Amino acid sequence: MTAIFVSVVGVLGTVMGAALTAFIAARTERRRERSQDRVQLNDLRVEHQRWRRERRQAAYLSFLEGLGNADRDNQAFFRELRAGHAPVPLDETRIAAIRLKFKDAESAGLVVVLEGPEAVAEAAHNLVDQLSSLVQDVREYAEAIAADSHPNGGDNVHEAGMRFVAERKAFLGLARDALDEVTKHILILPETQLRDWAS
Repeated sequence: MTAIFVSVVGVLGTVMGAALTAFIAARTERRRERSQDRVQLNDLRVEHQRWRRERRQAAYLSFLEGLGNADRDNQAFFRELRAGHAPVPLDETRIAAIRLKFKDAESAGLVVVLEGPEAVAEAAHNLVDQLSSLVQDVREYAEAIAADSHPNGGDNVHEAGMRFVAERKAFLGLARDALDEVTKHILILPETQLRDWAS
């Protein structure tokens, strides 16, 4: 009888030991899997934030390049008009080329509006409005010179140009802040902290 009792206790001990070992192994495996999931989620989050920053940066850069192209041609046209002394016929081809570059910049601005954030989108819209005003003022100056109506010396163009420069500076500051903000959201956790989460 004692032998049977010892055998039963031995079997129960073995079964309970095996069950306890299996339970501990399963628990350890779940912790390891959760830790791996956190690492993968963190990696995915970091990659997404990097992707988001790169897209915004490309959109902002394309927009600024488009604005710069239109503004340079517009400024060159204005300087040529101011350097001339006699009435010059209106150069519709040149005005159309500047307008086309402005439209390209405006299209690039729409991408900025889509990429955001809201403050940068609003600044891009304001910048497009200022460039539009500047292009229109140069056109009116050219029309006045062509009609020999003695324009105001380009004061309107100068004022519009200064507003454009101020808006561009504001846009650059907001865009830089937005790109830095995306970088701040990238959270790279040290391995020890990830292990602590698994507990």
